[in-house]
Amino acid sequence: MTGSTKPTQARRSDATRTAILDAARERFAADGYDRATIRAIAKDARIDPSMVMRYFGSKEGLFAAAVALDLRMPDLTRMSREEVGRALVGHFLNLWEENEELTAVLRVGVTNGAGAERMQGIFRDQLLPMARQVCPDPEQVPVRAALCAAQLLGLALTRYVLRLPSARELTREELLAWLGPTVQRYLTAPSP
Repeated sequence: MTGSTKPTQARRSDATRTAILDAARERFAADGYDRATIRAIAKDARIDPSMVMRYFGSKEGLFAAAVALDLRMPDLTRMSREEVGRALVGHFLNLWEENEELTAVLRVGVTNGAGAERMQGIFRDQLLPMARQVCPDPEQVPVRAALCAAQLLGLALTRYVLRLPSARELTREELLAWLGPTVQRYLTAPSP
């Protein structure tokens, strides 16, 4: 009898964890980090707030688990060097359009230390390796990746978080035309 109880408990535990993470993602995206509460997330997940703390330890722990994002960075070595800027901008436009979690992470990142650390980790672990693929000087990879991040996050902030009308009205082709060459220069141009 004990053997059949453990798989049931494990399934229930997995289902509870999944419900908490789903509720947290929605709540963080809708309310931002500061306004999202453990109590509201627990209510959305239909569980007691103590269960959230049992599984994740803190709001910061829950946030970090809820926003374990894979940016699915493109392999830039598979395209011509002249296409990488435009390809990267297009990739990020797709991500921002398809993934509310990324917007939530950005919102939290600009207002909260834990969110900023999470965003730094995502870009350190995923953007730096991509920049290494095409950067002409290995010592400049961190600076060039930071410039790309500034450009791409600036676009996301103005278009998807602040929703500035001028940024929202730009078409995909206009954004690719404006930002592609800039990101391209950051990644591949000789050092100024």
